[in-house]
Amino acid sequence: MNRILIIFLTFLIGFTSCKNSEKTNDKLEVAEKYFVALDKSNSSEMKDLLSDSLITKIPKYKYEVRYSKNDYMEKWLKWDSVFEPTYKVLEMNLENGIVKAKVSKIDNRILFFMQKPFLTNEILKFENEKITTIETEYLNFDEETWGKNRNELLSWISENYPELKGFIDDQTEAGGKKFLKALNCIRIKINVLQHYI
Repeated sequence: MNRILIIFLTFLIGFTSCKNSEKTNDKLEVAEKYFVALDKSNSSEMKDLLSDSLITKIPKYKYEVRYSKNDYMEKWLKWDSVFEPTYKVLEMNLENGIVKAKVSKIDNRILFFMQKPFLTNEILKFENEKITTIETEYLNFDEETWGKNRNELLSWISENYPELKGFIDDQTEAGGKKFLKALNCIRIKINVLQHYI
């Protein structure tokens, strides 16, 4: 009888360990798929990875936005896609059920404002193997360069293209297109000035 009990307990412990290992792999796999979907701006690939509501945070700036899954994919992801982003996961690991990833991102907006890729630590939290929270920590944010280029863009657009007013805060696809148009207008101005120097 004791032998049967020991075999049963050994089997139970082994089964439980396999289940926990599976869950660990599931979270890492979900995180990998999330970053691939971000890189491709693919909402259909992202659909099954997110919970019904999602919180994005940047604690240093006391920034927090709550999205429904639909708003995140239909508004923010489409806004982000306008700038043709490239996301690269530099490292990723799981600690206490939370995925931590070091990520490089470059796109038309970041290139204009900072002239180099953005490096961040992304912390992904889960519930039922779905992403519920994404917390961002900037690693190389050049606030001075970003602010200078942002102010220059806003001033120049305000004077020359007032119809684009409000583009900077509109995180929808339409807002992203206005933002991209503003970037392209100022790039043309910069290229013309450089031609005559």
